[in-house]
Amino acid sequence: MDLNTIKKEYTNGTVTVVWQASKCVHSGNCVKNLPAVFHPKEQPWIQLEHASTQDIIDTVNKCPQGALSIKEAE
Repeated sequence: MDLNTIKKEYTNGTVTVVWQASKCVHSGNCVKNLPAVFHPKEQPWIQLEHASTQDIIDTVNKCPQGALSIKEAE
């Protein structure tokens, strides 16, 4: 599987987190800032039901390379 093409979406019904593997530098900011949601050794590794939408948005906005981004629910 080519990491440059991996793009996954995770939603809680209010907000969707988009993860793009090719941009991820594994800084760990997501895990450090919101360990209840981001579990890199589990599947699925993003579990949005464990935090508020605002906490998720705040953490995603700290991703240094933009590997994580927010897509507002339609």
